[in-house]
Amino acid sequence: MRARIYQPARNAMQSGMAKTHHWVLEFAPASPREIDPLMGWTSSDDTQRQVRMRFPTREAAEEYARAQGIDYVLTEPHKRTPNIRPGGYGENFATNRKGAWTH
Repeated sequence: MRARIYQPARNAMQSGMAKTHHWVLEFAPASPREIDPLMGWTSSDDTQRQVRMRFPTREAAEEYARAQGIDYVLTEPHKRTPNIRPGGYGENFATNRKGAWTH
């Protein structure tokens, strides 16, 4: 069994960093997916593909993998600086705006 430990990236539809502070351990696929000839659905006999475990820290995920004898690959996250504006979202609707309303 081979697993991957990583910290997930933020969702493309959000500007914040929510749901990116935990670490995930998920297993690599052991067999390829197959297409059912009758219905055309994609299926697999690999049940480990469905397992996705969350951990609060990287060390906790590594410790769990070592304790269970799971061979793992650690992927370091790409850190990005948070985009914090001084006025925040409410600044868009301020009544004392200096510039013209453009939208």
